[in-house]
Amino acid sequence: MNIVVTGASKGIGRAVAEGFARKFPGCHLILSARRMHETMAWQGALSERHGCRISAFDADLSKREGVEAFADHVLQACDAVDVLVNNAGFFEPGSVHDEPEGTLARMLDINLFSAYHLTRRLLPAMIAHRSGHVFNICSVAALKAYPNGGAYSISKWALLGFSRNLREEMMPHGIKVTAVHPGATLTASWDGFDIEPSRIMESDDVADMIVAAAGLSPQACVEDILLRPLLGDL
Repeated sequence: MNIVVTGASKGIGRAVAEGFARKFPGCHLILSARRMHETMAWQGALSERHGCRISAFDADLSKREGVEAFADHVLQACDAVDVLVNNAGFFEPGSVHDEPEGTLARMLDINLFSAYHLTRRLLPAMIAHRSGHVFNICSVAALKAYPNGGAYSISKWALLGFSRNLREEMMPHGIKVTAVHPGATLTASWDGFDIEPSRIMESDDVADMIVAAAGLSPQACVEDILLRPLLGDL
């Protein structure tokens, strides 16, 4: 089983990689992040514990050349991708009327275009095999506008639109597409905030749902995964 995860060095991406390794021992994990080389210790431990093969790649997916380089790496590492988790993303709070010039372009580059261009490069082989599952990590911000969401929220709405359109296109080819909408999750996006642990989800919560959805029968597709903290959004 060949599983591609972007933004895999920490947070949800790392939890997803670890979740697939536990559920599918011996799988091939193809991981990217801007500083993936800094995680060699946990990669080695994960591989030893679950017998998985890991192909790690440093890539800045906010840049088109980074996406293309990683896509080339993936296509050299395997014949076709079974699971693609487009997790690379970035949060920057702000409001449309006064956020710095260029904020929307930055948000779109990493939160939308990285997933769009990488998926397009990997789809031909998936279509040829008539199988595969694409997960796009959207957000509750893609479902409801909220104060201080600004360009981030816009980019996640766009990612959801991409997910829904892609799902319709891929149905005849046997390829599933799932949009994942996590609420507040303990990741680097919340660094610096003083948050009561009971008010925020864990990365493993999101990862467990993705792994479960990937393990369903070929004729079943989870179209959307929506998770929020029990006590509501922050």
